[in-house]
Amino acid sequence: MTQPIRLKDHEKDARLVRNRVVVGAIVVVTLIGVLIARLYFLQVIQYDYHSTKSENNRVHVQSIPPSRGLIYDRNGLVVADNRPSFSLSVTRERAGDWRQVLDVLVEVLQLTPEDRVLFEKRVRQGRRPFEPVPILFELTEEQIARIAVNQFRLPGVEVVAQLVRHYPQGAHFAHSVGYMGRINESELKSLDPVNYSGTHHIGKTGIERFYEPQLHGQVGYEEVETNARGRILRVLKRTDPVPGKDIVLSLDIKLQEAAEEALGGRRGAVVALDPATGEVLAMVSQPSFDPNLFVTGIGFKAYAELRDSIDRPLFNRVLRGLYPPGSTIKPAVAVAGLDSGVVNASTRVFDPGYYELPNYDHKYRNWNRTGDGWVDLDTAIMRSNDTYFYDLAHKLGIDRLSSYMNKFGLGQKVSLDMFEESPGLMPSREWKRTTRRQAWFPGETLILGIGQGYMQATPLQLAQATALVANKGVWNRPHLAKTIEGQKPVDENPMPDIVLRDPSSWDKVNHGMQQVMHGARGTARKASVGAQYLIAGKSGTAQVVAIKQGEKYDRSKVQERHRDHALFVGFAPANKPKIVVAVMVENGESGSGVAAPVVRQVMDAWLLGPDGKLKPEYADSTPLQVTP
Repeated sequence: MTQPIRLKDHEKDARLVRNRVVVGAIVVVTLIGVLIARLYFLQVIQYDYHSTKSENNRVHVQSIPPSRGLIYDRNGLVVADNRPSFSLSVTRERAGDWRQVLDVLVEVLQLTPEDRVLFEKRVRQGRRPFEPVPILFELTEEQIARIAVNQFRLPGVEVVAQLVRHYPQGAHFAHSVGYMGRINESELKSLDPVNYSGTHHIGKTGIERFYEPQLHGQVGYEEVETNARGRILRVLKRTDPVPGKDIVLSLDIKLQEAAEEALGGRRGAVVALDPATGEVLAMVSQPSFDPNLFVTGIGFKAYAELRDSIDRPLFNRVLRGLYPPGSTIKPAVAVAGLDSGVVNASTRVFDPGYYELPNYDHKYRNWNRTGDGWVDLDTAIMRSNDTYFYDLAHKLGIDRLSSYMNKFGLGQKVSLDMFEESPGLMPSREWKRTTRRQAWFPGETLILGIGQGYMQATPLQLAQATALVANKGVWNRPHLAKTIEGQKPVDENPMPDIVLRDPSSWDKVNHGMQQVMHGARGTARKASVGAQYLIAGKSGTAQVVAIKQGEKYDRSKVQERHRDHALFVGFAPANKPKIVVAVMVENGESGSGVAAPVVRQVMDAWLLGPDGKLKPEYADSTPLQVTP
């Protein structure tokens, strides 16, 4: 049976269509309403927020690093300046896939995988957003051309012209002026992020580090308008940076060169001071190095050669070299004995060639094994008689001896602007009890009296102790900066002067030191031959390795680097001191034979004119007539 055919209901279909149209219209109107509401919210309610954000995307604040202050020697010779150079910078936020960009850079510039690792390390270093990070310095013309040709492949990469530090005198002032280097992660955390924005280098050592705030200056800013790709369209506002302050050092390049020549390529240190002001006239640590290697980043191989060298060129011997001072401290010990009243100028001690403590059979040897017989203070200094100073140290005792040596600056930092300086070591009863958990023994006091034992001092400390003898106890801290933008450095923590009960004690010690140089039996009389001025000096020999009781030093049985250090300190003219010099020659063995001639050459370079005659300002320093 067939089904009936249903007829089409046109009215029902029409109602369905109308309903769908109505629902669609409602949905469309609703969506349009939501869109209008959203537009109203963004354009009206949040107008201030989005207009500010848009402006920030269009306008950027860029830092302008200040030009670093220059450094001069006392005669106006530039020892640290700023040289224009081209560097390659990457802005990570504009580079997109910056790792791929670095790969392209290495390919374009034909660099090594080690360079690629270094680049990534530098880019990863934390900096402010949108701040360019320099990754390659001192670009050649060929490298600049390669980058220009491939610029379309290097988004966020640009060649920047900037000033970099340069040391035209090379190794001459490496240990005093120091050098600059790239800011590392730890330094970045301690620096002012605002003032150092845009700055990528900082003083690492020497004057460059100590006076970093003065040399750096104040950062400047400029507001720039950029397009969507970050390209600068125009500068809207600019605040110029404040350049760093220039520093004039007390160092003299001619005296520096004379001191280096006097050392003759030997390992050692020379420091010369003006006792009246504390100005450092020369500061030599040999061997030295070229500080320019560190400015833009020294290579691994080059740094390893410097670091691992047995001669230690990076080591500042003047400030960090710790050596037993030997007999160079005997003048200070003599002052202590006179001021404390345990001896006077006429006190005599018999020297049979050794000294024995009461109730002990150990013999403390004099350097002259045959002895000098009866010795007074003047002869003891002239002959550097150990027996006399053993006896004097025993009479003083460790407590008084340590206290007096501290007054002369031993065991503490003495400089005003040399942060690398080591305090050295002036032992005491309390020091040994704390560090060694042992009592102090009388024999240890004896060897301290001749500058041996636990005592350690830097060449700068020996120079300052000698300057105090020359100055009759007046303290002037050694300093390298003569003026900072025309202003003299201020000592905010001055040391108290050494005031003696009898001021004539200074003259008595001074005379003994003159006899060292000019006396008929003076230990360094050969170094004073032909001198046109009076010299007061004291030699010293510091043991590197100990020798057994009763044995005699035999240089042929000792390795070269185990031989004694040679030291000498002195000032001149002795009756009107204008220069103090301390010299240490590593493994030089003889203070009077090796170090004393170096002192004499440095003094001649300072006190004599180009014609080889005494400068007019020192003409009243009458030479002493020496009997052959």
